[in-house]
Amino acid sequence: MGKRGEVWQLDFGIVQKVRPAVVVSVPYQDSDRALITVVPHTTAVRGSCFEVAFPVRFLESGAFLLQGLVSIPPSFLVRRLGVLSAEQLAVVEAGLRQWLGL
Repeated sequence: MGKRGEVWQLDFGIVQKVRPAVVVSVPYQDSDRALITVVPHTTAVRGSCFEVAFPVRFLESGAFLLQGLVSIPPSFLVRRLGVLSAEQLAVVEAGLRQWLGL
């Protein structure tokens, strides 16, 4: 089960294909639904204020697409690619707060 800050290759299905995404949710408990919330990474950057871009050594150049926030079952996780630093995860979190108006 992916942990917060880990970047995984995920199978989003035929429509969205396989792509990297960072886990932003906390671990679920037995009484919760088995879902993990992720922010996908894209190489098709548009320059939106809801894209956060910074170099990640194990990813192609691109950005995390905050508007693509989605909750998925853990079975969609294909393979772990790496972990964002605390500073990188903080940038994603700040962007999510802006996108969600928190």
